[in-house]
Amino acid sequence: MKVVILAGGMGTRISEESHLKPKPMIEIGEKPILWHIMKEYYHYGFDEFIICCGYKQHMIKQWVADYYLYHSDVTFDFSKQDRMTIHDSETEKWKVTVVDTGLHTLTGGRIKRIQKYIGNETFMLTYGDGVSSVNIRELAEYHRSTNNIVTLTAALVEQRFGVLSIDEKDIITSFREKAQEDAARINAGYMVLEPEVFDYLPEEDVYFEQEPLKRLAADGKLGAYKFDGFWHPMDTMRDKEKLEKLWAENRAPWKIWQ
Repeated sequence: MKVVILAGGMGTRISEESHLKPKPMIEIGEKPILWHIMKEYYHYGFDEFIICCGYKQHMIKQWVADYYLYHSDVTFDFSKQDRMTIHDSETEKWKVTVVDTGLHTLTGGRIKRIQKYIGNETFMLTYGDGVSSVNIRELAEYHRSTNNIVTLTAALVEQRFGVLSIDEKDIITSFREKAQEDAARINAGYMVLEPEVFDYLPEEDVYFEQEPLKRLAADGKLGAYKFDGFWHPMDTMRDKEKLEKLWAENRAPWKIWQ
């Protein structure tokens, strides 16, 4: 099953780093967050990736092109017509297709543009800026047990802020700190999709999360895989610093590989 990763956005909310590189190339533990996501899928046996690029897409292509070289012992013999010999390599057995889906293309348009690489197959889809401890194999098995065209991971996320109670006169009647009961389920990515999803993507550019998912929900074809474990996006520098700290302290819940 192919894994599609949306990696084309500009990452404006983390512009401290994204002005230099695409958001999925921002590093956690000296590795791009894109690498962390791919390692998660590879751990569960998914080794074929399609990366939907846009902003500074050449940097992702370069990273993929050089990945094998940078993770191997190499001899450069300039006396023999610049011969290069690869010795021991610890690289993963990945197959990666990097697609320039446009600089300003919305998520629905990016998915539509990689249809020819999917064919008539079930595939996976996630965002290139969030990590999770979700069991991807169990997610896939759950999807197969349903009639869903799309199953998304519905992660339970705590409310970040204090909660206001406001009456009909717009007067605040109470204020309290966030509590467990304020948690809500959100679309955390880590989706499984049937090829019929392309029928829900119009030719004009749209956000996948708006019209297409709303139509799927109205048709009863959008399922939720409820997940109460770790999921965290990297939207801001604060998010990056939190993920970096977890990694540095060897407490990263998404590191399920050895």
